[in-house]
Amino acid sequence: MNPSAGAACDDRRVIAIRRRSAQRPAQRPAQRASRYAALACVLALGVSGCGLSAELERERDPAPKPPPSPIQTTPHPATATPKASPTVPVQQGGECPPSGVRFGTGLVDAAMGLRAMSLTMTNCGDRPYKVNGYPSVQVLDKTGAPLTGVRTVEGTDEVPMAPDAPEPKALTLAPGETAHAGLYWRTHVEKGIYLRVAPQKGRDFATVRADDYLDIGPENILGTTAWVPLAEG
Repeated sequence: MNPSAGAACDDRRVIAIRRRSAQRPAQRPAQRASRYAALACVLALGVSGCGLSAELERERDPAPKPPPSPIQTTPHPATATPKASPTVPVQQGGECPPSGVRFGTGLVDAAMGLRAMSLTMTNCGDRPYKVNGYPSVQVLDKTGAPLTGVRTVEGTDEVPMAPDAPEPKALTLAPGETAHAGLYWRTHVEKGIYLRVAPQKGRDFATVRADDYLDIGPENILGTTAWVPLAEG
């Protein structure tokens, strides 16, 4: 090869390399600027809260429907106690009957179909009152008639899920003292409003308006527990 021709080729290679080196610094700032701009856009979206998911949601549903209003509910009305008949003779308040004792009831306790009511007997006379055993009870409707097929038993063995009844024992109530017994039954549909009560079988009855109705009829069993002093209840 001609020495002069080889030298010319070397000169052209050097010139080309220098040109490429001179062009590279001019391209890098442009690339960096585009990267910074993209990063700035991402940060701006994050700060403003307008992310890509929100934008897509607006595109899918530009006019979203408002959430539905909550449904208004009303509680079931309480079952009303039937009105008592004004013609049914009942034990009068403030008076002490000739028997020397007054009867009262509590409200009904309810659980799993079992009903319970407390029956009280207070010596309102001026002498001690002796009793031994179970009260005698008959359930009456709002007209004062006995509920059909309701049978009263001593003890609670015939009333499913009722607690065991204590054994009867003799007790003496001084004037002003009170004894109580328990009444238990399974819930039915007919309502008893009055109780015809005697301290025990063979003694005088009194008719009492119960403080709460007994959902006991028809064809049901009323279990009773023996009288015990109120202090032992």
